Amino acid sequence: MDNIKKEIRVLGIDDAPFDKYKKGNTIVVGTMFRGGQFIDGVLSTKIRVDGNNSTAKIINMVNRSKFKPQLQVMMLDGIAVGGFNVVDVQKLNNETGLPVIVVMRDYPNLDEIKSVLKKIGKENKIKLLEKAGKIHKVGKIYIQIVGIDIETATKIIRVCTTRSFIPEPIRVAHLIGGGIISGESKGRA
Repeated sequence: MDNIKKEIRVLGIDDAPFDKYKKGNTIVVGTMFRGGQFIDGVLSTKIRVDGNNSTAKIINMVNRSKFKPQLQVMMLDGIAVGGFNVVDVQKLNNETGLPVIVVMRDYPNLDEIKSVLKKIGKENKIKLLEKAGKIHKVGKIYIQIVGIDIETATKIIRVCTTRSFIPEPIRVAHLIGGGIISGESKGRA
């Protein structure tokens, strides 16, 4: 992946808005993009809010998709979806065969996150946070990477970032999720 094409096929994944006080499911949206320019398709699955099924559900969503043969990388908007349903990015990479780039708007306060996980009895998820790897600054965002080197990941982020400082596949997944759940998209990815 040394020479990144402008139309590299990327899957951007984000969760839809959810009520953090209600247990239940929420939607996770995937957008299949050609670089940062064109959307070619939308995928979705449901995961448990604060549950443990996000990794399996995303793997199934990706592996069953007609877009899978074209995909070259996937991006997640953070390592957790639906509250504290933490994605095992190593397993996601291993079971889909696709590199994973976790995108974060801000540098996470890992000590605070670990403290909250302990407080709510979900300390088993701390290992997933730790094995996600080093956090790198790329432009105005932060990323973690699995199955890809930082130089290639940086090039892909640059190709996919066209309308804001958040890569288009994630930004659009966020907008779609908001529109489905709230009737109208709002907020920032």
